[in-house]
Formats: sequence, structure tokens, C-alpha cells
Amino acid sequence: MKLIRYEFLGNVRQGKLVDNQVYPVDLGPSFPLPVSEVNLLMPIEPTKIIAVGLNYAQHARELGIANPRPSEPVIFIKPNTTLLKNEGTILLPKQSVHVEFEGELGVVISKKCKNVKRENAKEFILGYIVANDVTARDLQPKQGQWTACKAFDTFLPVGSCIETDLDLSTATITTRVNNVVRQHEPLRSMLFSVEELIEYISAIMTLMPGDVIITGTPPGVGKINPGDIIEVSISGLGTVISRAAKEM
Repeated sequence: MKLIRYEFLGNVRQGKLVDNQVYPVDLGPSFPLPVSEVNLLMPIEPTKIIAVGLNYAQHARELGIANPRPSEPVIFIKPNTTLLKNEGTILLPKQSVHVEFEGELGVVISKKCKNVKRENAKEFILGYIVANDVTARDLQPKQGQWTACKAFDTFLPVGSCIETDLDLSTATITTRVNNVVRQHEPLRSMLFSVEELIEYISAIMTLMPGDVIITGTPPGVGKINPGDIIEVSISGLGTVISRAAKEM
């Protein structure tokens, strides 16, 4: 099931999307609306976004990291102000001359949780979302924290819906830049599974409803230039499309 947030006649509602028809979930039985008649909003309102680095071995290698599997997940926080709705514009900041795309799977938390065991993790997953963890690579230090290079406004485009049913064992992530495939990798290539990530992260911090974990990028990352069209797709989930433009 695809969950959405949308605006219609000045009202913001939760809904589900079925065959391009929008069904409100908070009004009881009602007539659906064609998706073309509503304004799709950001489907998530997280209290925090937890990002995972180096979760695909080949991506770690392309960054020059000798040991591609860390002993435990590498995590950092992206602020909510990085969020960008589907078909928005990524602003390439003045401080950087080398910004890169990073296609990723996002996991949306369904309810408050702490110290979750991996075997119980699925109880706390609302669904999945497609994301692009944009990174100012020239500002990323070889060692140390990554906040500065990951936290610019518009540096987290996300798709328009949350998919509650996704088979991670068969899904594939693909990133295209100007319609040329740059990343293509099965999600099963992740070093740490979604369940392992939830166990690790929830042992550190309380996860709240709507919080998002973005689970790392596969190999093939590359530079974004002004005017580029970046499309990140996950089979069975959807696509987030963004245009890049230089910050004025």
C-alpha cells in the first residue's frame, strides 16, 4: 500500500494511492480523487533523519576506504531542513564545487521504540521511501564527522509516497543522471540489514513515529552539475526526481 500526504481544497490529509486514485484514510468511506487533482506533499514529517554511511562495500572502496566493512554501522544525522519534495530543485551551495548524488532506501518508523531487537524490528516499520542523500564531497573530511557536507538545505530529496509492502530481497536501486544509469544495485547488497540498523540505532536513541533511517548508497556516486536531472528509483517503490541548480 502506498501512503501519501496531500492537500485538497486547502485541507491537508493522509491518504493512500491506488491506481492513481487518492483515498483519504481519515474520513471514513468516501469517493476517491484522481491524483492529478490533489497537491502531493512531503509524505514524512520526521523528528529526525538518521543516515547510514558505508553500507555497501563497493561504495566504501570507491571512496578509498581499505576495509569496506566497518565493525558496526556508521551513522550521522541530517537535519529536517535538508528535505526536498519530489520534483524539487537541489541547490548546489556556494561553499562547494563538487556535489554528488547518493541514491538510497529510506525506512520510516511507525511507532515510538527503544532497544528493539532485530527479530522484532519489522513491528516498528511503517514502510519505505526512496531518497537521495546529496553530499558536498569536497567538504567531506577523510576522517571525522560528516555533518557539514550532508546538511545543506535541499540535500535530501524524497519520493511522494511511503510503500508499506516492499520485498527488500528482490528490490533494486537505480540512479539515473540525465537518463544515464549511474547506480544499479540490489538492496540485498547492504552490509547491515534494515533490521540490524534498527537494532543498533534504537539502542542509542529513541525512535519516534515518522522518523526516517536512510540506509546507505551503492557504488557509482558522481558529481551533480547545474541543470542535471537526477532520478533515484527503487523497484516496487517509486522514483524521486530532482533538478540541480546553482545557489544564487
